[in-house]
Amino acid sequence: MTSTVVNGGISFWYADDGLPAVREPLPGDATADVVIVGGGYTGLWTAYYLKKAAPFLRITVLEQKFCGYGASGRNGGWLYNGIAGRDRYAKLYGRDAAVRLQQAMNDTVAEVVRVAAEEGIDADIVRGGVLEVARTPAQLARLRAFHEQELSYGEKDRELYGARQTAERIRVADAVGSAWTPHGARVHPVKLVKGLAAAVEALGVTIHESTPVTEIRAGHAVTPYGTVRASYVLRCTEGFTASLKGQRRTWLPMNSSMVATEPLTEEQWAAIGWAGRETLGDMAHAYMYAQRTADGRIALGGRGVPYRFGSRTDNDGRTQRETVEALRGILVDFFPALAGVRIAHAWSGVLGVPRDWCASVTLDRSTGLGWAGGYVGSGVATANLAGRTLCDLVQLDSGQAGATDLTGLPWVGHRVRKWEPEPLRWLGVHGMYATYRSADRRERVSHSMAPSRLARIADRVAGRH
Repeated sequence: MTSTVVNGGISFWYADDGLPAVREPLPGDATADVVIVGGGYTGLWTAYYLKKAAPFLRITVLEQKFCGYGASGRNGGWLYNGIAGRDRYAKLYGRDAAVRLQQAMNDTVAEVVRVAAEEGIDADIVRGGVLEVARTPAQLARLRAFHEQELSYGEKDRELYGARQTAERIRVADAVGSAWTPHGARVHPVKLVKGLAAAVEALGVTIHESTPVTEIRAGHAVTPYGTVRASYVLRCTEGFTASLKGQRRTWLPMNSSMVATEPLTEEQWAAIGWAGRETLGDMAHAYMYAQRTADGRIALGGRGVPYRFGSRTDNDGRTQRETVEALRGILVDFFPALAGVRIAHAWSGVLGVPRDWCASVTLDRSTGLGWAGGYVGSGVATANLAGRTLCDLVQLDSGQAGATDLTGLPWVGHRVRKWEPEPLRWLGVHGMYATYRSADRRERVSHSMAPSRLARIADRVAGRH
């Protein structure tokens, strides 16, 4: 069923909405007040809010391919309130600080929806919330613990379901329970990033595409076509950070892969439900994520081959045949009624993973260098909060505004050690995910409520706890 799969071509989202007309590259040396490296969600949101707050600023965005070429145009379209590192921030800075961070993320979902409507961006947004299912006793124990933890962080409007209530929403095979939060929405990633780029450009921000930045240093963004000098240089490169000079071990480019089915028939949708268009995930250690697209497909993702030696990134989204088969296996395992459905498209992308798995935002006031990222797969919404935070940090540093609630969030200024050199990086990441998959298999056959000890070992090795 994979012989006719379109493999790569950036992503299904681009196949669906079309590749953009590429903007002109940097014509030579230039100056700006703020230069933003990276034309994905983080860079574009930062430019959007900065230009809105201070229209007089000269802002330039430099993008190596075209806006949305990376994770912003390849993700699963989960606009939701998850943020990487919250529990660690609670340990470092106290529960109240982490609760403020979580509340900011809850509000961010609504903020993205608001701006999309205000700017006339039709990104197929449906606020169906997020449904995460448990399919084994151990997953159910994790689900209940997760639900209680989210309540403890102030999310009072989430719901916990048993098997019957879960099936009333989505009929996932063997589901024994689920948890739902309203703080989530399905989006078409490419329609969102294209619309955001157009809105930024309409505000007067300069965007140069086909312009790879090779080095960032104080006051300078260096490209093959010239150098842009600016008081503030903001790095918004997420999974592609390792390609910059001196950044090889800063954030690990973790690979995530997706497939999209052909459009399902009305009878097939009737068999599985999903009328609420929730984004769908599970409580496995090697988890999956999925959405029901606007044109009636299922887009589903998972880790596949998690990491390429030497922090290399893929070539225009191509993914391995065995990964496509594995993701198809997850689809049919969740929805046996779809055993005959064809996989139409497969692709991959990279996301940024810090050594401690914590997303962060930083502005070094001594150099004017700033950065945001390390979203570990939760970037669609987090990038908006990061962009607003970078905007406030620049305004605070330049004296244009005072401190804000965002500049006081616990992820601001967080730094972490670099990843290990090769081959330790490759061995560690591949060993970690092999262990997670083994833990999932053991939990499926043991029927025990106790989580596999293998997963705890993998967590400690990864530095996730």
